[in-house]
Amino acid sequence: MSSHIDFYFDIISAYSYIAHKKIQKIKKHQKVIFNYKPILLGGLHNLAGISAPAFNKFKMKNMQSDCELVSKKNNISFKWNLKFPINSLSIMRGYLFVEESQKEDYLNIFFDAYWKDNLDLSSEKEISKLLENLKIDSKIFFDKIKQQSIKDTLKKFTNDAFEKEVFGAPTFIINNKIFWGQDRLEYALEELN
Repeated sequence: MSSHIDFYFDIISAYSYIAHKKIQKIKKHQKVIFNYKPILLGGLHNLAGISAPAFNKFKMKNMQSDCELVSKKNNISFKWNLKFPINSLSIMRGYLFVEESQKEDYLNIFFDAYWKDNLDLSSEKEISKLLENLKIDSKIFFDKIKQQSIKDTLKKFTNDAFEKEVFGAPTFIINNKIFWGQDRLEYALEELN
């Protein structure tokens, strides 16, 4: 039996943001280990032959209202980003670059910036401002995320997710069982217990 839950996410996913906020609340009251597994959602969709909801006007409209509904019910500050969707490549590679001790703060700042503060994270200028809050030199950051090892690691995480039959974000895996969607977090917790 597994002692942790793998959490596959992408900053571009509003439901990943909601799941992350739920996880933060859970960790305040329970000793649960979540292994954060960054993926590139667009790349995963391509591997799985899936068309993202962002490119279907009916799904997009429903997703927006659903995220607002779920966030309100769970007391999570949420604002649909007017720049959705963006390419999250730099941010997701950045998560792999930052020190382990900075990863949680990094995610909190970038998730909030995109899904609470409505910032345009396709802008290097906006990303640089957020990196200042983490005391990360933006020049070093943008140089390092272009390194082949970082590129390969994100690609590997995405390919590994696909091989495990992950097809969207967020996804939780425990005991080789897949739980897809922020609303399946409680089922993953039940599996853990």
